[in-house]
Amino acid sequence: MTGRSATSGPTPARSGAPVSGRLPDFPWDRLAPYAEKARAHPGGIVDLSIGTPVDPTPEVARAALADAVDSPGYPTVLGIPDVRQAVVDWLAGTHGVPGLGIDQVLPLIGSKEFIAALPAHLGLGPNDLVVYPELAYPTYEVGAAFVGARAVATDSLTALGPETPSLLWLNSPSNPSGRVLPVEHLRKVVDWARERGTLVVSDECYLDCVWEGEARSVLHPDISGGSSEGILVVHSLSKRSNIAGYRCGFVAGDRAVIGELLAVRKNLGLMMPGPQQRAMAAVLGDEQHVAEQRERYLARRTRLRAALEAAGYTIEHSEASLYLWTTKGPAGPDSWQLAAELADLGILVAPGSFYGAAGEHHVRIALTATDERVDAAVARLAAR
Repeated sequence: MTGRSATSGPTPARSGAPVSGRLPDFPWDRLAPYAEKARAHPGGIVDLSIGTPVDPTPEVARAALADAVDSPGYPTVLGIPDVRQAVVDWLAGTHGVPGLGIDQVLPLIGSKEFIAALPAHLGLGPNDLVVYPELAYPTYEVGAAFVGARAVATDSLTALGPETPSLLWLNSPSNPSGRVLPVEHLRKVVDWARERGTLVVSDECYLDCVWEGEARSVLHPDISGGSSEGILVVHSLSKRSNIAGYRCGFVAGDRAVIGELLAVRKNLGLMMPGPQQRAMAAVLGDEQHVAEQRERYLARRTRLRAALEAAGYTIEHSEASLYLWTTKGPAGPDSWQLAAELADLGILVAPGSFYGAAGEHHVRIALTATDERVDAAVARLAAR
């Protein structure tokens, strides 16, 4: 008989502690009792927590995917030229970012895997500092913890003193608060980072979801000075185009850094499936479905905001993104108390503490529910 038997000797010991021990607890697991309470409501749950799209995937994406379904060969990590050109054209035409080449773009299997893995792909470790916003998507911290790097959550560069980060995350429009950072501020951050050799990575997944004012990519010439040196931008098509299930995103920017990431990702086999690449190229070339979806979200935002304010809540920031950053003030209930009182109404939301200490008295309320469920939430808030 071949193979290892139960008596053939001990299994080799693993070296080091489990990787999971370095990572923070997965925050969404803590929300389970609140979801159970919300589901018990006689009218059913209104889930405004995670922010997953619920509206139909646009026909332009479905048609492109169907046309590309015969895909017997392996895709490449680099991606097909058409999808990279679509990114270049979209950044130039929609967001005023000229001059990029297709060698400055990589397709991603959704943006979360890239955000989590970027410190590892850059070769960062315990001697490196990663900086991210005070209110932040938890995956920035996860990526730093995964490689054992130090992580600091701050919105103040002066708070870093003489230290030089290896990686600095920006997120405008913000998840969770919907805050849009001014062009002048973003330009100062880029200049500061370039002086120190710090890589700036801007998570811009909500750049197409702006309700008040204007948001710009960090690659826009008014911020970057017309150069992509030291800058990467990360985008996701999940919310913009209702294709979260397709896992389509991209990173673009500094040619040398993109080249290094390509070399690493080739070795790891991180390939976006070919049919999804065709779908991504198609949706980037079509703005009609984006405008139609924007109107749906705007209508839901208007109704939810009015109902929350009439019920005694305050909305802060929220000028962009797919969320309402909601509070009863710094002396009011904490984020879990707010989540509990809304769960009593059958409305499930995300506690602000998921996103850092600065969110302790807030909840994040997503706009990603059907019109019927949004109307149910509005009626329950009015009747409370």
